[in-house]
Amino acid sequence: MFLDPEIWQITLLSLQVSVLATSISLLIGLPFGTWLALGNFRGRSFILSIINTGMALPPVVVGLVVAMTLWRSGPLGDLKLIYTPMAIIIAQTVIAAPVVTGLTAAALEALDPRLQQQLLGLGASHLQMIWMLWREARLPLLAALMAGFGSVISEVGASMMVGGNIKGQTRVLTTAIVLETSKGGFNQALALSALLLVITYLINLALTAIQQRGTKR
Repeated sequence: MFLDPEIWQITLLSLQVSVLATSISLLIGLPFGTWLALGNFRGRSFILSIINTGMALPPVVVGLVVAMTLWRSGPLGDLKLIYTPMAIIIAQTVIAAPVVTGLTAAALEALDPRLQQQLLGLGASHLQMIWMLWREARLPLLAALMAGFGSVISEVGASMMVGGNIKGQTRVLTTAIVLETSKGGFNQALALSALLLVITYLINLALTAIQQRGTKR
Protein backbone atom coordinates (compact mmCIF):
# COMPACT_ATOMS: atom_id res chain seq x y z
CA MET A 1 0.00 0.00 0.00
CA PHE A 2 2.80 2.42 0.86
CA LEU A 3 4.29 1.96 -2.61
CA ASP A 4 1.16 3.55 -4.08
CA PRO A 5 1.98 7.08 -5.37
CA GLU A 6 -1.54 8.19 -4.45
CA ILE A 7 -0.84 7.53 -0.77
CA TRP A 8 2.17 9.82 -0.83
CA GLN A 9 0.26 12.46 -2.77
CA ILE A 10 -2.43 12.38 -0.07
CA THR A 11 0.24 12.54 2.65
CA LEU A 12 2.02 15.48 1.01
CA LEU A 13 -1.26 17.38 0.60
CA SER A 14 -2.15 16.73 4.25
CA LEU A 15 1.18 18.17 5.36
CA GLN A 16 0.97 21.16 3.03
CA VAL A 17 -2.55 22.06 4.11
CA SER A 18 -1.95 21.61 7.84
CA VAL A 19 1.42 23.40 7.91
CA LEU A 20 0.01 26.35 5.95
CA ALA A 21 -3.08 26.55 8.16
CA THR A 22 -0.94 26.38 11.31
CA SER A 23 1.44 29.05 9.97
CA ILE A 24 -1.42 31.41 9.13
CA SER A 25 -2.95 30.74 12.54
CA LEU A 26 0.37 31.65 14.15
CA LEU A 27 0.56 34.89 12.17
CA ILE A 28 -2.95 35.74 13.37
CA GLY A 29 -2.91 34.30 16.87
CA LEU A 30 0.49 35.48 18.10
CA PRO A 31 -0.09 39.25 17.67
CA PHE A 32 -3.80 39.04 18.54
CA GLY A 33 -3.13 36.99 21.67
CA THR A 34 -0.36 39.42 22.64
CA TRP A 35 -2.74 42.37 22.22
CA LEU A 36 -5.32 40.67 24.42
CA ALA A 37 -2.75 39.75 27.08
CA LEU A 38 -1.14 43.17 27.32
CA GLY A 39 -4.14 45.35 26.61
CA ASN A 40 -6.39 46.95 29.19
CA PHE A 41 -9.51 48.10 27.41
CA ARG A 42 -13.26 47.88 27.62
CA GLY A 43 -14.64 44.57 26.35
CA ARG A 44 -11.37 42.65 26.77
CA SER A 45 -12.95 39.97 28.95
CA PHE A 46 -15.76 39.53 26.42
CA ILE A 47 -13.30 39.06 23.55
CA LEU A 48 -11.29 36.57 25.61
CA SER A 49 -14.48 34.61 26.30
CA ILE A 50 -15.20 34.48 22.56
CA ILE A 51 -11.65 33.25 21.88
CA ASN A 52 -11.90 30.61 24.61
CA THR A 53 -15.21 29.46 23.16
CA GLY A 54 -13.59 29.31 19.73
CA MET A 55 -10.97 26.93 21.09
CA ALA A 56 -13.75 24.34 21.41
CA LEU A 57 -15.51 25.03 18.10
CA PRO A 58 -16.88 21.79 16.57
CA PRO A 59 -15.06 21.28 13.23
CA VAL A 60 -18.30 20.36 11.45
CA VAL A 61 -19.78 23.72 12.45
CA VAL A 62 -16.71 25.47 11.07
CA GLY A 63 -16.98 23.40 7.92
CA LEU A 64 -20.64 24.32 7.47
CA VAL A 65 -20.03 28.07 7.94
CA VAL A 66 -16.99 28.11 5.64
CA ALA A 67 -18.83 26.02 3.03
CA MET A 68 -21.83 28.37 3.08
CA THR A 69 -19.43 31.30 2.67
CA LEU A 70 -17.59 29.71 -0.26
CA TRP A 71 -20.56 28.13 -2.07
CA ARG A 72 -21.41 29.65 -5.41
CA SER A 73 -24.37 31.44 -3.82
CA GLY A 74 -22.30 32.57 -0.82
CA PRO A 75 -20.61 35.94 -0.29
CA LEU A 76 -17.25 34.59 -1.50
CA GLY A 77 -18.65 32.27 -4.14
CA ASP A 78 -17.09 34.24 -6.98
CA LEU A 79 -13.64 33.20 -5.76
CA LYS A 80 -14.48 29.56 -6.66
CA LEU A 81 -12.58 28.19 -3.67
CA ILE A 82 -15.08 25.54 -2.58
CA TYR A 83 -13.77 21.97 -2.96
CA THR A 84 -10.17 23.15 -3.29
CA PRO A 85 -7.16 22.77 -0.96
CA MET A 86 -7.46 26.49 -0.18
CA ALA A 87 -10.94 25.91 1.23
CA ILE A 88 -9.50 23.30 3.60
CA ILE A 89 -6.75 25.72 4.63
CA ILE A 90 -9.35 28.40 5.39
CA ALA A 91 -11.44 26.01 7.49
CA GLN A 92 -8.44 24.68 9.38
CA THR A 93 -7.18 28.20 10.03
CA VAL A 94 -10.54 29.09 11.56
CA ILE A 95 -10.16 26.04 13.82
CA ALA A 96 -6.54 26.62 14.84
CA ALA A 97 -6.44 30.42 15.16
CA PRO A 98 -8.51 30.58 18.39
CA VAL A 99 -6.33 27.83 19.89
CA VAL A 100 -3.10 29.72 19.17
CA THR A 101 -4.63 33.06 20.22
CA GLY A 102 -6.04 31.77 23.50
CA LEU A 103 -2.90 29.91 24.54
CA THR A 104 -0.71 32.88 23.56
CA ALA A 105 -2.78 35.21 25.72
CA ALA A 106 -2.66 32.75 28.62
CA ALA A 107 1.12 32.32 28.29
CA LEU A 108 1.81 36.05 28.36
CA GLU A 109 -0.67 36.72 31.16
CA ALA A 110 1.21 34.18 33.28
CA LEU A 111 4.38 36.30 33.17
CA ASP A 112 5.20 38.68 36.00
CA PRO A 113 3.34 41.92 35.15
CA ARG A 114 6.30 43.92 36.47
CA LEU A 115 8.47 42.57 33.66
CA GLN A 116 6.86 44.93 31.14
CA GLN A 117 7.66 47.98 33.24
CA GLN A 118 11.20 46.78 33.87
CA LEU A 119 11.87 46.36 30.16
CA LEU A 120 10.38 49.74 29.31
CA GLY A 121 12.31 51.31 32.19
CA LEU A 122 15.56 49.92 30.75
CA GLY A 123 14.85 51.79 27.53
CA ALA A 124 13.27 49.06 25.42
CA SER A 125 10.82 50.16 22.75
CA HIS A 126 7.30 48.73 22.73
CA LEU A 127 8.24 46.25 19.99
CA GLN A 128 11.43 45.25 21.79
CA MET A 129 9.43 44.73 24.97
CA ILE A 130 6.98 42.44 23.15
CA TRP A 131 9.86 40.48 21.59
CA MET A 132 11.45 39.95 25.01
CA LEU A 133 8.11 38.81 26.44
CA TRP A 134 7.78 36.32 23.58
CA ARG A 135 11.25 35.01 24.36
CA GLU A 136 10.41 34.73 28.05
CA ALA A 137 7.23 32.79 27.23
CA ARG A 138 8.74 30.77 24.36
CA LEU A 139 8.04 27.38 25.96
CA PRO A 140 4.27 27.80 26.36
CA LEU A 141 4.19 29.55 22.97
CA LEU A 142 5.72 26.45 21.40
CA ALA A 143 3.04 24.43 23.19
CA ALA A 144 0.45 26.72 21.58
CA LEU A 145 2.00 26.00 18.19
CA MET A 146 1.85 22.25 18.82
CA ALA A 147 -1.75 22.49 19.97
CA GLY A 148 -2.68 24.46 16.86
CA PHE A 149 -1.02 21.93 14.58
CA GLY A 150 -2.60 19.02 16.41
CA SER A 151 -6.05 20.54 16.03
CA VAL A 152 -5.79 20.64 12.23
CA ILE A 153 -3.70 17.62 11.22
CA SER A 154 -6.28 15.32 12.85
CA GLU A 155 -9.36 17.26 11.71
CA VAL A 156 -11.82 15.52 9.37
CA GLY A 157 -15.30 17.06 9.50
CA ALA A 158 -14.52 20.50 8.09
CA SER A 159 -12.05 19.11 5.54
CA MET A 160 -14.71 16.74 4.24
CA MET A 161 -17.36 19.45 4.00
CA VAL A 162 -15.33 22.16 2.26
CA GLY A 163 -12.91 19.92 0.35
CA GLY A 164 -15.28 17.22 -0.85
CA ASN A 165 -12.66 14.44 -0.47
CA ILE A 166 -11.93 14.57 -4.22
CA LYS A 167 -9.35 12.03 -5.36
CA GLY A 168 -6.12 13.66 -6.47
CA GLN A 169 -7.30 17.14 -5.46
CA THR A 170 -8.59 17.50 -1.90
CA ARG A 171 -8.26 14.06 -0.36
CA VAL A 172 -6.14 14.19 2.79
CA LEU A 173 -5.19 11.45 5.25
CA THR A 174 -8.13 11.93 7.60
CA THR A 175 -10.75 11.96 4.84
CA ALA A 176 -9.06 8.99 3.15
CA ILE A 177 -9.35 7.07 6.44
CA VAL A 178 -13.06 7.83 6.60
CA LEU A 179 -13.50 6.73 2.98
CA GLU A 180 -11.66 3.44 3.46
CA THR A 181 -13.64 2.72 6.62
CA SER A 182 -16.95 3.37 4.85
CA LYS A 183 -15.91 0.90 2.12
CA GLY A 184 -14.96 -1.74 4.64
CA GLY A 185 -11.24 -1.42 3.93
CA PHE A 186 -10.23 -1.59 7.56
CA ASN A 187 -6.66 -2.73 6.84
CA GLN A 188 -6.09 0.29 4.59
CA ALA A 189 -7.76 2.58 7.14
CA LEU A 190 -5.52 1.25 9.90
CA ALA A 191 -2.42 1.67 7.74
CA LEU A 192 -3.36 5.27 6.92
CA SER A 193 -4.10 5.92 10.59
CA ALA A 194 -0.68 4.58 11.54
CA LEU A 195 0.93 6.83 8.90
CA LEU A 196 -0.95 9.85 10.25
CA LEU A 197 0.11 9.06 13.81
CA VAL A 198 3.75 8.64 12.81
CA ILE A 199 3.81 11.95 10.93
CA THR A 200 2.12 13.77 13.81
CA TYR A 201 4.51 12.22 16.30
CA LEU A 202 7.62 13.13 14.30
CA ILE A 203 6.57 16.76 13.91
CA ASN A 204 5.67 17.08 17.57
CA LEU A 205 8.91 15.32 18.50
CA ALA A 206 10.87 17.98 16.62
CA LEU A 207 8.91 20.81 18.27
CA THR A 208 9.27 19.18 21.69
CA ALA A 209 13.05 18.89 21.18
CA ILE A 210 13.18 22.62 20.45
CA GLN A 211 11.00 23.32 23.48
CA GLN A 212 13.10 21.20 25.85
CA ARG A 213 16.33 22.68 24.52
CA GLY A 214 14.93 26.06 25.54
CA THR A 215 14.52 24.88 29.14
CA LYS A 216 18.28 24.26 29.41
CA ARG A 217 19.22 27.83 28.51
